[in-house]
Amino acid sequence: MQNWGWILLASGGLICTVGIGLLIASRFSWLGRLPGDIRIEEGGVRFYFPLVTCIVLSVLLSAILSIARLWWR
Repeated sequence: MQNWGWILLASGGLICTVGIGLLIASRFSWLGRLPGDIRIEEGGVRFYFPLVTCIVLSVLLSAILSIARLWWR
């Protein structure tokens, strides 16, 4: 039962982190509208893939996690 408790705590922490991230991201109106994001609108069909936004967020998260890993060593 102890393992389930840790799994539930980790899941709850992840959900809280994602929620806080969404609240903070809503303040950045440019997020998701960078040059290079793919947007196709034809007729009643819309396709949107934020390619450059994903790359920028990936680089930022990788840098933050690398710094955190070095700091906790």
